[in-house]
Amino acid sequence: MEVRRTVPVTLDVDSPDAVLLEETIDEFLWAAQYVTDHAFQEEYVTTSKATLNDDTYDDVREATNLHSNHVQSARNKAAEACKSVVERWKQGKKASKPHFTSPHLVYESRTATFHDGYVSLATIDGRIEADYVLPENPEDTPHQQYLFNDDFEITSAELHRQHGEWQLHICCTADVESDTSAQATTENGTVLGVDLGVNQLAVASTGRFWSGDEFDHWRREYEKRRGDLHEHGTRWAHENIQSVGRKEEGRFTQTLHRISNELVEEARENECTVIAFEDLTDIRERTGASWGHKWAFNRLYEYVEYKAEAYEVAVEQVPPEHTSRRCSECGFTHPDNRNGTHFECLKCSYQNGADYNAAKNIGLRYLRRNQTGDDGGAPVGVRLNSGTLNVNGGYSPAEESARTGVHAESPPL
Repeated sequence: MEVRRTVPVTLDVDSPDAVLLEETIDEFLWAAQYVTDHAFQEEYVTTSKATLNDDTYDDVREATNLHSNHVQSARNKAAEACKSVVERWKQGKKASKPHFTSPHLVYESRTATFHDGYVSLATIDGRIEADYVLPENPEDTPHQQYLFNDDFEITSAELHRQHGEWQLHICCTADVESDTSAQATTENGTVLGVDLGVNQLAVASTGRFWSGDEFDHWRREYEKRRGDLHEHGTRWAHENIQSVGRKEEGRFTQTLHRISNELVEEARENECTVIAFEDLTDIRERTGASWGHKWAFNRLYEYVEYKAEAYEVAVEQVPPEHTSRRCSECGFTHPDNRNGTHFECLKCSYQNGADYNAAKNIGLRYLRRNQTGDDGGAPVGVRLNSGTLNVNGGYSPAEESARTGVHAESPPL
């Protein structure tokens, strides 16, 4: 079984090189948008990579200074986004033409060379080199477990510009023996619990996190832009407010598609047949989320639901009561168990990230709700980074080769 892990690595980029990377990103986004615009020209949206390549490759090469592989990566990005739109239409849901605005750049083996302490990246004007900014003690970090692990091969990467920093999300793959324990062979499989929140948009019971920092940054940025335009009060300002709204939705839609793809992949890699969320009805009141977060939670759930269906993975919601206050180890429930992002059980002293503890409780709640006895069968456990937790609280560790997740089971507290 192939296991894929993405390791975020901060880069130390000199100012002249940063300018080159920014210009390369601009041309990459232009290329992806050009291909997308072409795909939407006819009555039916073109999603074939081969067709889009034949129709647009020469035009993009002539109009940009991109490496040929960057042109192909931009085409792939566009084709995947167009396919997502068509899939939503097939589900009877609304979707509009994708717009590429989030600053990112895809690297493959011919456009990036990875070394022990630095990376060489292709730009529109030659290559630049950037040193990795690594933890002082890399032990038990994703860098040591995957990036510098000879069992894993680096296959691709995606460059992002976030909060004034350059970050390379490096994809590492390895072939591992499939987990043939009960959770992998039982008819109903295992459950992936998912907690949604403000600080972390999503946290899975395997210990994988999807940060809400970028979402919050752009939400505040777009709110500021709308506020500035409101002050003008002109027709021009009103039209631009609508334009800002379209750009905002486009940016967030892309982000949520990426997260939903990774959530479904996380479930598949851990051989889960159910992805369990908490009921989203009153999530704003429970979490203090904004209207924008509520929209994101609902949209993310929809994306996961229709994408998981293609792999016969069910997506369910469970009652949310006390999932953030209940100890996933001993079951003791008390408001003081949780203190912000930290969870510490007053009874058994179990400590962990509050969102991760909630994700495990969501999975356990689904198990209890669906425990039907021997004749009906029931899911055998909640998938964790290091094993399986069953409905009675029993823990079964996974074989070392079967342990998965970019992040360790115990996230930073």
